[in-house]
Amino acid sequence: MKVTRTVTTLLIGAIAASLSIAAFQSAGGAADDKSLAGWRKGVGWGWIWGREDEVGALNALNESTILAALQLAKKGKVYDLGITYNRESYKWPGHCPCEVMTFRTPEGEARQKDNDFVLPGVNPSLTRWHSCALFISDNVATQIDGLAHVTVGKDNHWYNGFKESDWGGDFGVRKCDATTIPPVVARGVMLDIAAAKGVDVLAAHYAITPADIDAARQRQKVELRPGDVVLLRTGTLRFWGDQGADHDKIAEHDSAGINLASARYLVEQFGAIMIGSDTSGLEVAPAPEGAKSFIPVHKYLLVEQGVHIAEFHYLEDLAKAGVSEFCYVGVTNKIKGATAGFTMRPLAIR
Repeated sequence: MKVTRTVTTLLIGAIAASLSIAAFQSAGGAADDKSLAGWRKGVGWGWIWGREDEVGALNALNESTILAALQLAKKGKVYDLGITYNRESYKWPGHCPCEVMTFRTPEGEARQKDNDFVLPGVNPSLTRWHSCALFISDNVATQIDGLAHVTVGKDNHWYNGFKESDWGGDFGVRKCDATTIPPVVARGVMLDIAAAKGVDVLAAHYAITPADIDAARQRQKVELRPGDVVLLRTGTLRFWGDQGADHDKIAEHDSAGINLASARYLVEQFGAIMIGSDTSGLEVAPAPEGAKSFIPVHKYLLVEQGVHIAEFHYLEDLAKAGVSEFCYVGVTNKIKGATAGFTMRPLAIR
């Protein structure tokens, strides 16, 4: 993808970004003309929101789309899509391990006597506290990848042409960090690819194709609409247990995921605004032979399209309940410089 832009491209982008969101139906949240501001069928999203944009496709969310999504919550049923994470949990090998260290303890405070306000003379009830120090990667557990997570080219650029030489730093990235991911309240669709294939969990290294997506849609009798958060179930997290300690078993199935054709299909034909799964990396691993990247789906979604990726979303309860459509609520932590909103607890509400 070329970093330089032509005047024509900028004009087209400005016009697309200035279009108003299509009117949403009061029930179900379907766009009347199957379109959203900035999205073009057959093209998708892209670098259309202006030179300084750090939000990408999530720019299309607005009050109307959020209200439409909230209308899907009719029963008050909440499904927790987050997974529990600790120092023993599985992670992708490119990220650092997790450590949770108790920083202050009631006994330690009594012995240390470094704060006068805890001394018995002024604190006869002996009130004390616990606090912990965390050492953890910003790309572990349930998360949303920020648009600066992946770079390409000799200039190490990411979404919208931001370059490492201009916007990198010792204390995190300075463009498209996790704080630029807005609260995501949107129509969510869970496609159970494993069930559509007649298995509990997809086989190792299985590449989810557009045909698999269609088969799941037809089986579940659910349609995809522009502005959806699309989550694909491989079945991998059935092996997570209480903390993801069985690394070998999880790693085996964690390698299943979508291929580039499926990513294009969801973005360019259906207008997905965010795509995720129950694996650590969304896409099939290893990359297909001949691919120009070891993570071509990440390159396409994050860098070229500005579409965020949702990873390690727990979809087992939705699958058991037969829930395909819901109000998705995903809110990330606001840590400046972080490249992902991590250890999240997103919700699917019915």
